[in-house]
Amino acid sequence: MRISVVDVGSNTVRLAIADARNGAPLPVHTAKRRLRLSEEVDGDRRLGPRAVERIVEAVADAYGEAERWGCDEPFAFATAIVRDAPNRDEVLRAVEEGTGARLRVLPGEVEAELTFLAARRWMGWRAGPLGVLDIGGGTLEVAFGRGRLPDFAVSLPLGARRLTRDHLPGEDAPTEADLKELRRHVRHQLRDVAARVRWEGPVTMTATSRTFTQLARLCGAPAGRHGPFVSRALTRKALRSAVGELAALPAARRAELPGISAPRATQSLAGALVGHTAMKLMNIRELTICPWAIREGILLRRIEGDIAWWSGEPTTVAPPQPATGAKLRLAAPR
Repeated sequence: MRISVVDVGSNTVRLAIADARNGAPLPVHTAKRRLRLSEEVDGDRRLGPRAVERIVEAVADAYGEAERWGCDEPFAFATAIVRDAPNRDEVLRAVEEGTGARLRVLPGEVEAELTFLAARRWMGWRAGPLGVLDIGGGTLEVAFGRGRLPDFAVSLPLGARRLTRDHLPGEDAPTEADLKELRRHVRHQLRDVAARVRWEGPVTMTATSRTFTQLARLCGAPAGRHGPFVSRALTRKALRSAVGELAALPAARRAELPGISAPRATQSLAGALVGHTAMKLMNIRELTICPWAIREGILLRRIEGDIAWWSGEPTTVAPPQPATGAKLRLAAPR
């Protein structure tokens, strides 16, 4: 069986195609179309007509490519850039009318749950109690669990794109006052969740997402060309140095650094600052970089035959139901 997922994010629309064999999504083909939707958002966070048109075109291309590769209908979802837009329903309607695709919007907590599922499968049971951090464009997802699904999963408005827009001077190098104010904001948002992670004391902490992957590369991790099975880690000490290195440069020059891509150069500093602050507040000295994230989590659900949660209206998808006894929402300390 060949399956696929389409991910509409703030920078790109990504198509991932996999063969479902032996309970794992084995990669067959990936494609992406760069949209940089964050540049098309107005002051009210609305996606303009041109942005909507580009989403429709990109989703249509992804569906056509999936069909050529012999896939079933892709699972198509959008992250915070669409979820938080005041004209979200208009965007979803335009995609369905223009392509026939029913683009879903996942709540942030569900994104965290699916990402945790993927990280658990990749890391295995030997990882023990597992914590997961995932920095996106609009949100930071945090999850923790001892089993297959997380005991708690939360989504916080601490995405790299959002913080850059709201707290940093964009293309210019920030001042010390800019950085101090941003750190204060991040600490305030993270305070309670960080206390819970410290209380749980996970054996293994992992990080997913393009932001963490690029920051790890900046801090000396092996390049992507060496494949997904090469061990990659990110230490708090190295990330602290990276924050200083990124802050000393205007956005355009950050892309000259190892691992930092031009589309993400502007928001790389905010991502590094959030990652370092989270590690410090949660008392994490090292993160293991996990190459699987939300797309693989969705594919795993599909392989397991658990697709009922995906059906329904194409606005907000209800969360997948956990196994008996598991918790999917932020629970009180046991």
